[in-house]
Amino acid sequence: MTAAQADRAEPRAELKIDRPTVADGAALWRIARDSKTLDLNSSYSYLLWCRDFAATSAVARDGRGEPVGFVTGYVRPDRPRTLLVWQVAVDGPYRGRGLAAQLLDGLVARSSATHRITAVETTITPGNTASERLFTSFAERHGAGVEREVLFASEAFPDGPHDPEVLYRIGPLSL
Repeated sequence: MTAAQADRAEPRAELKIDRPTVADGAALWRIARDSKTLDLNSSYSYLLWCRDFAATSAVARDGRGEPVGFVTGYVRPDRPRTLLVWQVAVDGPYRGRGLAAQLLDGLVARSSATHRITAVETTITPGNTASERLFTSFAERHGAGVEREVLFASEAFPDGPHDPEVLYRIGPLSL
């Protein structure tokens, strides 16, 4: 194991959560790719996301300032008090330590200060238990209900087989 790998795997390493910058786009793409569960978007889209939606996204940085996790989101144009969470991913060595929950809680708190967020939405494919747990425990921590419905059925996807995307609507939030 190299020193850099040891630093990344250190469970007690100090992490900082802040807004992503364009310079983080490549690392977010890599973390999403390495997650093996997310639909991987083009590297270009992660660069744009870090530029255009940095205010409604968050990145966790290790002691060297390198991204080790992220959550991307946006405020829905037709529901300006609803934050839609697009993707959440954490680098392998940092998983299982509550970092995704920290990122999500921090992002919702920061977004609420600006947009007075009262609800969070996300989509989860059936069988993604990590995401199901993350968002149902988020709802519990914030005293909110969870409604679920299929947003996009399998046949809606034009590029081949895809599991349905189930919309999780969480709210109202007690922040």
